Amino acid sequence: MYSKREELEKFRKRNGPLIDVRSPGEYYKGNMPNSINIPLFDNEERSIVGTIYKKHGREKAVIQGLEFIAEKIETIVNKLFETINDYNSKNYISKLEEPTLKIYCARGGMRSQSISWLLEKYNQRSVILENGYKRYRKWILESFNQEWKIIVIGGKTGTGKTKLLKLLDKNNYQIIDLEGLACHRGSTFGGLGMREQPSNEQFENKIAEELKGFKKNNKIFVEAESSNIGKCKIPHEFFNQMKTAERIEIKKSESNRLEELIQTYSIFQEKDLIEAVLRIKKRLGPQRTKNAIESIKIKDWKSVCKSVLEYYDKCYEYEKTGKNNIKVIDMTDIFDDQKTLRLIKEFMKF
Repeated sequence: MYSKREELEKFRKRNGPLIDVRSPGEYYKGNMPNSINIPLFDNEERSIVGTIYKKHGREKAVIQGLEFIAEKIETIVNKLFETINDYNSKNYISKLEEPTLKIYCARGGMRSQSISWLLEKYNQRSVILENGYKRYRKWILESFNQEWKIIVIGGKTGTGKTKLLKLLDKNNYQIIDLEGLACHRGSTFGGLGMREQPSNEQFENKIAEELKGFKKNNKIFVEAESSNIGKCKIPHEFFNQMKTAERIEIKKSESNRLEELIQTYSIFQEKDLIEAVLRIKKRLGPQRTKNAIESIKIKDWKSVCKSVLEYYDKCYEYEKTGKNNIKVIDMTDIFDDQKTLRLIKEFMKF
């Protein structure tokens, strides 16, 4: 017998590829990062099996499921062994170090058991996640209830907060790049040049996985955000900790900020920039909207940025209202990484 169930902690430590056998729709909504989707049923088939289960019971649902599987069993087996071979080649695993396929479905039920049974016929080792993805999500949500030592990096638009986060990451500080995980910079221009945003559930999964690798007693740096980053929402419990956390306020001159914004956004297409401006035209007002669009058309990037900077500054001041425990660090005309790191270290002494 090669297959067995394992609790999440032990399951994760196993050497081998991680296989999600749920439908593509379930997988898209949320999955264990680095898992590979080899679905037993497609979205329509899953819906049909589920309907039969509700109307006629488990036995008839299983029979229908087996009919679906019979038509594609060879394809599923081929994908599984392609995944094993790919894993072996990338991880330099010899034949003597046979990896164990780690399989999960929604609740550790029929789907993962069926795949495990199938692999057993080929003498391939596998383990099933006890209670499946449901157990994993329970762990995700529990992680946000823990107490974390957060330092929030604030500052007006164009102060280089994301660059600072990357610098800290490069120098082995614990950071969570929420905008990077959400594939969005958090403003009307935030989606430009970014990949498609993950589902909100997957965004939560990514944050929890980052937290898992951290030392509990060390500080975690995050950028100041509103509760929503594009369509992704920061987990409520974690966001509440951000609101009361220590806060660094990065200060830079307007000329520094304009230069930063020009470098970031001047590379994008005219139509995309205009669409972004039009999304906030009610808040910008007719004159500033008109000025911004005209400036985009003639590539007067300084005027474009000035047109929207006043609006974003007002939004930021409102967001900062009521925040305590703030230390301002003036980084005007500071472009040296080592000097920047020294300023951060000085802050952390307080």
